[in-house]
Amino acid sequence: MLVSAKDMLQKAKAGKYAVGQFNINNLEWTKAILLTAEELKSPVILGVSEGAGKYMCGYTTIVGMVKGMINELGITVPVALHLDHGSYEGAKKCIEAGFSSVMFDGSHYPIDENIAKTKELVATADALGISVEAEVGAIGGEEDGVVGNGEVADPDECKMIADLGVSMLAAGIGNIHGKYPENWAGLNFDVLAKISELCGDMPLVLHGGTGIPADMIQKAISLGVSKINVNTECQLAFADATRKYIEAGKDLQGKGFDPRKLLAPGFDAIKATVKEKMELFGSVGKA
Repeated sequence: MLVSAKDMLQKAKAGKYAVGQFNINNLEWTKAILLTAEELKSPVILGVSEGAGKYMCGYTTIVGMVKGMINELGITVPVALHLDHGSYEGAKKCIEAGFSSVMFDGSHYPIDENIAKTKELVATADALGISVEAEVGAIGGEEDGVVGNGEVADPDECKMIADLGVSMLAAGIGNIHGKYPENWAGLNFDVLAKISELCGDMPLVLHGGTGIPADMIQKAISLGVSKINVNTECQLAFADATRKYIEAGKDLQGKGFDPRKLLAPGFDAIKATVKEKMELFGSVGKA
């Protein structure tokens, strides 16, 4: 069954490790992530952007697929199905569809509007046992057409959002979506430390987990980050493995064109990437 992300993240915060959110884009992505989590006995969060939701035929389709896989694959570890960077309307739709966790990204609104909309969603989600993630300070890069410049969050505004009863808080600390440029300044740990101090036991979220050096990841976890999002790295691994399979002509050998064979190298590459991240985040054996 699907569970709220609240308990798994509170345990991660107390245990000084982080739970990975791995975005799903199709059946292969979902299966690879679930199997790896089960093999490593790690809790896991499946992230779905609004764009990916449309691509996969809507939120009810996704809920049915994920619940079916959990049952058929015998998944016993905690699994949360989470809307990633959702709009207010998108969050409401996911709650109705049966998601166990949602993110409302109000970072592009004035803080008063962000607070008002977040407060409304928390009230609705709490009654259903659904966890809510909020955001302060836009994450750099582009996600479903929303472009952020990597603004650093105001710690006082983070405290205001945290006090609304959200389950987790994403705060911009110089992180970005996609590949990090060579001239990237790195994470702002002074701001992260201040946010962690003001927000107390609130689990913090680090978006843009692809390409952040391991030492920065570990320092972020030590400062209260309990959830780390990974998407681009799985996409790159899948694309690279698939490209090598086709360039080697394996799709022309025998029945190598069969989608089950054509997609297998990419599937294995996602599993390897997820395993590497779970080990780095420290969530192995924490289910």
